[in-house]
Amino acid sequence: MAELKQTQLHQAHVDAGAKMVDFGGWEMPMQYPTGIIAEHLYTRHGCSIFDVSHMGRLIIRGPERVGFLQHVMTGNVQALKLNQAQYSIIPNEQGGAIDDAYVYRFEEDYFSVVVNAANTDTVWEHFSEKIKDFDAVMENVTPLWAAIAVQGPESKNILQRIVGSVQLTEPMRNELNTLTVPSLDNMVMRIAKTGYTGEPIGYEVYVKSEYARKLWDRLIEEGARPAGLGARDTTRLEAGMPLHGHELGQDEEGKEIPIFAIPLAKFAVSFAEQKGAYIGRGQLEKQQQAFLRIHNRDFSDCAALPRRIMPITLLGRGVMRAGCPVLKDGKKVGYVSSGTMVPYYVSEGKGLSTKITEQINRRSIGFCYIDSTILTDERVQVDIRGKMVDAVIPEFHMKNDAPPYTRVILYRQKEDEPAEKTIPGQDAAYKLIGDTLSNHIWRQEECINLIPSEMSASKAVRMLEIADPSFRYAEHRKVASFYDEEIFYYQGTEFIGRVEELLMEEMKRYLGCREVETRVISGQMSNTCVFSALVDFKNRLNRKREPRRLGYVLNNHIIKGGHLSAQPMGALKDYIAVDPVTERKAVVNFPVCAEDPYRIDVEETKKIIDEYKPELIIFGKSMVIYREPVKEISQFVREMGYDTNIMYDMAHVLGLIGDHFQKPFEDGADLVTGSTHKTFFGPQRGIIGGNWKETDLKYELWETIQSRAFPGSTSNHHLGTQLALLMAVYEMNAYKDKYQKNVIASAKSFAQSLNREGLRVEGDPALGFTQTHQVIVNVGYGTGPEVAQRLEDNNLICNYQATPVEEGFTASGALRLGVAEMTRFGFTEKEFDELAGLMAACILKGKNVKDEVIKLRSKFTDMKYCFDDSRMSKALEDLGVRLGL
Repeated sequence: MAELKQTQLHQAHVDAGAKMVDFGGWEMPMQYPTGIIAEHLYTRHGCSIFDVSHMGRLIIRGPERVGFLQHVMTGNVQALKLNQAQYSIIPNEQGGAIDDAYVYRFEEDYFSVVVNAANTDTVWEHFSEKIKDFDAVMENVTPLWAAIAVQGPESKNILQRIVGSVQLTEPMRNELNTLTVPSLDNMVMRIAKTGYTGEPIGYEVYVKSEYARKLWDRLIEEGARPAGLGARDTTRLEAGMPLHGHELGQDEEGKEIPIFAIPLAKFAVSFAEQKGAYIGRGQLEKQQQAFLRIHNRDFSDCAALPRRIMPITLLGRGVMRAGCPVLKDGKKVGYVSSGTMVPYYVSEGKGLSTKITEQINRRSIGFCYIDSTILTDERVQVDIRGKMVDAVIPEFHMKNDAPPYTRVILYRQKEDEPAEKTIPGQDAAYKLIGDTLSNHIWRQEECINLIPSEMSASKAVRMLEIADPSFRYAEHRKVASFYDEEIFYYQGTEFIGRVEELLMEEMKRYLGCREVETRVISGQMSNTCVFSALVDFKNRLNRKREPRRLGYVLNNHIIKGGHLSAQPMGALKDYIAVDPVTERKAVVNFPVCAEDPYRIDVEETKKIIDEYKPELIIFGKSMVIYREPVKEISQFVREMGYDTNIMYDMAHVLGLIGDHFQKPFEDGADLVTGSTHKTFFGPQRGIIGGNWKETDLKYELWETIQSRAFPGSTSNHHLGTQLALLMAVYEMNAYKDKYQKNVIASAKSFAQSLNREGLRVEGDPALGFTQTHQVIVNVGYGTGPEVAQRLEDNNLICNYQATPVEEGFTASGALRLGVAEMTRFGFTEKEFDELAGLMAACILKGKNVKDEVIKLRSKFTDMKYCFDDSRMSKALEDLGVRLGL
């Protein structure tokens, strides 16, 4: 027998008492004395470290390195930017997999390819033959670099303590970074946000071999625990990760398993034009077509994909293993490709209130290779040593979309739930009124509202909102035959037509622009109208072809605080093109300053504009503490002569337009959109402002925006809230200078008070931590939802918020606080200082401050910055009588 190879960490495993086994010619730890179950569970709720140094690590260099990898891999390597990774598959001519692999781009001039240990020699031979046709070279650096997988919800914290204050990687999956670690003799660490366990928080770390043991021991000192091959297999099963020799390679009959049999194929396989006729492309295209038919439940031709890899869960008792037959109605339809018993912690509760208990349970799960006609949720049977055990094909075993924890998904049969007992109509109506009154009193008189996206309206605005126009229609548009006069499609609209004209004029005065569209009923709809109009304007000269979508758009990434509506997943989704080279949505993000991720890096932004020449630049954030650099970027765009539209989504800061914050059109914005109910005084609506003259070429774009508002987006544009918005604009134009000055002063004072109380306030202290109405308080990674709920229990209402280095809302480590509403109720710097003390006592000391909060709020229930003289009071009283109030 050949001598087994050993990794750089072999002695560490022996020292720890690991059970060592032969794995693909390597002597590897199967488990440690704690056992596989403990190792699996600690991965899910702590941090496990896995020695993956046995995996093959190949370096591809040379002028034609991209062309070579495009030929031998299914992924589109051209889509990889510096410090990005990509899951891919190494295909053969039959459309089967030689192996799956990860491609990393840590440096500009080479790629790293990581393959399975048992297949390293096979892949090396395959690549060696194919690389002869390319001006590229390959090097096996497996002995030179060690690899450690650091996986689990605590992995980020543990690694952060080792590397110091520098950011590990960007928080998205498949991001990379190269760090120097002073605490470990200036060791160079290549770190990837990847892994095989399915953890939403997990990394794979590469260091030179001589540093391997030192890093391994330091990870353990910081709280990580070693885990072996057994836990690696159970975690990858839960996560839905395929394993070569089981879900990839050859089936039990020695036939090739088609690559599209595995669910990850739709992400791993590219048919981009620039990939050319790569190995197996023809077969993969046939598989994809079969996959699409099967997905649409067309089973007329499954020849290219007769079976698929699907998850499977036992409903009865037993443990299924690889090779167990799977039957449907007594007929064999496939077999188990991987199977085992997996432990999990039992959860209680629903949604964000879900609690992971210490109770441990187990379930028998796996993968099966079964006929493509078998669908999700179908019942099957597994033959376990002659015993037929009921099973089901679930959609998945686990989800990781709520970091920092994975979430076990137990199969539950969908059954009709018993209907709740209904209350008779009049009693239900009476209860509804009572509940509404209780909620109104609680929110308006007993709670301190710090949600930055909310604003209570004045009495005048609220009363106008329910007046007669609330029940009416007033569709209208300009008609060229009548010299562009607005023609209304309904009678009885003279009053509301006059209101709309006044509203537009007042809004133009407030925004400082030439044109305003007021019919949009939300900020999101405002953005949708603009995106739709931009596409229509782009295609205006040729209506006989499929419309072209928007080219590159530059925006704030949602993790960096950007608006959802400006993301490819939001309102932008249906209007943005796909870059044929990268096969991704044509969106690039503003770079942020390394020392302050809340601030856009202007000089780096200019480089991105030069490279991508975006058709649209979208400023604006939902987590905004600084002015946006509209002036600097607009000047650059104009100087360079780029035909770029500049839009500022001012949803959160619409009520701060002016001398104390920012004047967007003076700064160079072409368009401003926003919500009228955040820092602005209005009801919940949207607004679009434009600044083109009628003689400008792009005035036609403005006319298109108007047509996208009506008839493109709305029929009834909610006349009651539009009437109320006019009153809100009157209030804003009358009081904005004093209101805006006090809001920004209060925010700065509040931030400084919170900081003095010992809370960690984000932002630049030299600027008072903020230039807007928002204050960001860092309460600790992943603790935001719990802290926000604790504050709500004390009548302090705020948002939990992910910081720019966190993975998502469920991993939030910050609170987003806004001072606008309470400033309008009369809070000054004095009250915000008192509030900071109450919040610190609740957050840092766990003190119950509810009674003190109610007492403080009870003094501030009258709205400020609105018309409240005797004449207005009499007018509202008369209106109230007519409204039946």
